[in-house]
Formats: sequence, C-alpha cells, structure tokens
Amino acid sequence: MSTDRDKPELSGSLKTNSGEAAGTLDRTIGFNQPEPAAATPMSAEALRPLSPNRALEPEDAAPAPKRSRHARNRFVVFFNFLVSSAVFATLLVLVVLYFGKNRFLEPGPLEAPRSIVVAEGSSLATISTQLAARGIVDSEMVFRLGVRGYRAQSQMQAGEYAFKPSMSMYEVMETLRSGKGIIYKVSLPEGLTSFQIMKRIEKNDVLVGDMPDEIPAEGSLMPDTYPFQRGMSRKELIEQMVSAQKNFLAKVWERRVSGLPISTPEEMVVLASIVEKETAKADERPHVASVFVNRLNLGMKLQSDPTIIYGLFGGEGKPKDRPIYRSDITKATDYNTYVIDALPPGPISNPGRASLEAVANPSKTDDLFFVADGTGGHVFAKTLAEHNANVVRWRAIEKRMKAETEKKAAEQAAGTSEDANQAQSN
Repeated sequence: MSTDRDKPELSGSLKTNSGEAAGTLDRTIGFNQPEPAAATPMSAEALRPLSPNRALEPEDAAPAPKRSRHARNRFVVFFNFLVSSAVFATLLVLVVLYFGKNRFLEPGPLEAPRSIVVAEGSSLATISTQLAARGIVDSEMVFRLGVRGYRAQSQMQAGEYAFKPSMSMYEVMETLRSGKGIIYKVSLPEGLTSFQIMKRIEKNDVLVGDMPDEIPAEGSLMPDTYPFQRGMSRKELIEQMVSAQKNFLAKVWERRVSGLPISTPEEMVVLASIVEKETAKADERPHVASVFVNRLNLGMKLQSDPTIIYGLFGGEGKPKDRPIYRSDITKATDYNTYVIDALPPGPISNPGRASLEAVANPSKTDDLFFVADGTGGHVFAKTLAEHNANVVRWRAIEKRMKAETEKKAAEQAAGTSEDANQAQSN
C-alpha cells in the first residue's frame, strides 16, 4: 500500500518513461528523419483561412528566364525572319500553283464555237486579251502563267483558230501551239490559163497581200485544190503552185515512155495543155494523147480547135457570146495548129497531173482523128473516111440538141409570159 507521498514520484516516473517511449516511437516511425527546424512563429493573418474566391485565384508564376545574349543577337533575329518568310512564301507558291493548275486544266467558259485570228508576231499578252475578250478563257493572268509554266510562250503560232465549247485553257494553249487553224481551200481547175488563175486568186478574200507584178508563164502552175490558213499571202500560194508543177513535171518526165515526138519537159507541157483542153474525161486523155502523138510522128498538123481560140484571144479566153467562125480556122497565128506544122511555141493552158501522165504514157493506138459524140466524150477513127462519117453523125446530134435547147427556151419564155399575164389580171 502506497502513501500519498509516493504518488507524485510515480507520476513523474511515468511521465519520463512515457516521454522517452514517445521519442523512441517517433524516431522509429519517421525512419530516423532529421529533426524539424524550429517553427517560425506565424502571424494571425497567415493562420486565417482563405475565402473560396481567393483560394481559386492562380498563384503568381515564377518570372521567365532571361534570354541568352546569343538569342538576342540582331543577326540571329534577322536570319530567323528570313527563314520564316521563305517557308511562308514557299507554302503560298505551292498553294497558288495547285489551284492555278487545276483552273488551267478545268473546262472553260465557252458555250458555243468561236474563232479568233492571231496576227503574225502577236505577244502572249495580246493573245490572252483576245481570248478573254471572246470568252474563250476567263482569266488572262491564269492563261499567261499557265502558258509560261509549260514554256510555250514562244510557240504560239499565227493563224485563224476555232475553239469548241468548254475547252480548257490547256487545250486552248495546245491548239495555238499546234498551228492547226481553220483550213480554207481554193480550187483552181485544170485547163485554166495563168491569167484566169490569177483572177481567181485575186478575188479570194481570205488570202492576203498583193498580186505579183507579172503573170506567171503559161503552163507553169499546177492546177489543184490548195488548202491554206488565214494569213497566207497570194504570192505564197502562187509560189506553191509553181513549185508543185516543177516537182511533178520532173518526176513524170523521168518515167515517160520511149519514142515520143517531144524532146524536152517544156514540150511535154505544151502537148499536155492541148490534151487538157480537148477533153474533160480523165479516162479519155491517154487516147486523145495517142492521136496527137501519132500525128506528130507522121508529120501531120495537130488541127486542135482550142489552139485557134488561144491564138486569137490569148490567156483571157474567148468571150462567151463570140462563136468560132470558119475564117478563124485558117487565120494565121503562132498557136493555130491548123496552120503551123508542129507544136505551138508554148502551152495554151495549165495542164493537170492526168494530162501530163497521159502524154508521158499515151495509149497505143493507130487513131489519127476524133470528134465529139454528144455525151461529153469522143469517137475515134483511124482514117479520114471514118472520121468524116463520125463528123456527120455529130452534126446531126448537134442539130438535134440545138433544136431541143431552143424548144425548152421557148417553153420557158411562154410560161413566164403566161404567169406575168395572170399576175396582172389578178
């Protein structure tokens, strides 16, 4: 049993032991952590709890670190600007090229066929303006840039061009590059004189330029249908005809048969010009040529009616209302083969290829005469007696044809007069 004196001592002992135990426990749980520094006395303001709004406010951020001296260098700043600008410009160019190319290739605005004439020496800007004005392209700038992008600005060719609806700018460019413009044609038939051919060329309103000062020599032009584009000059066409005649004559002369009574290419042209005027039927020309070849070989006069006309009227030709009189047959001219013994001094027309071929390779016959048969062709004979009989038949045919023509003319005149009388009575 303890006394009251002992209680305080027991209490102190327990406190000491309890304190030591607590200290030991704290060190064990804290894994031997260092003892905290002495607490700084806190003010009453710091101990006061924050309001909800204040608690949500962001705390002040730490100040940004200062830029290095290297980063602040003016050269570095300028270089960075250049790099950024270059990247931006490259991206911009790529975007423009992408959309520009798509527009260059997409269908155009043209709704109906249309054409333009590109003059010789026209610049790309001029052509672009023409195309836009005609509604063929919808942007001069895009067309110019597209053409330059394809490096075709120096390949645009003069001429007249037709454009189809919805053609893209690319197709328009390719059309102008190709030079395949609108094709015109001028037909110059076989058998025309050089004077007559010049008149036809002069009247053509698509060809440009002046006529030559002199009419080309008779027989020096190749009759044909010549295609050309707007802008071609008259002199260029004539030069083309002369060149075509020379080239073909050289070839046909080389492949002529032997035994012909002609000694030069020029004489071949003379005889071919007579054959050309005597018949318009291609299959008859070698036969007609054989008659003239046979007569020349025998020393006979050619006795060709077209030579009478050319001797009298030259290249301008016989007036339509002027008949051939019997006296004309014996009238002496340099070309009248009823008077002269051989070939005329020059051609009486411009013969075509078929007539030149016929003279170079005539049919093999013994015929010496021919006369019209009333059907556009001729009937041939070996002897004068046969020929005279053929002439009699032809005269009868000619008389009958003349009577029929006069009858039709009278009937037409009577019908016209009757119509006029009915109109007056009404």
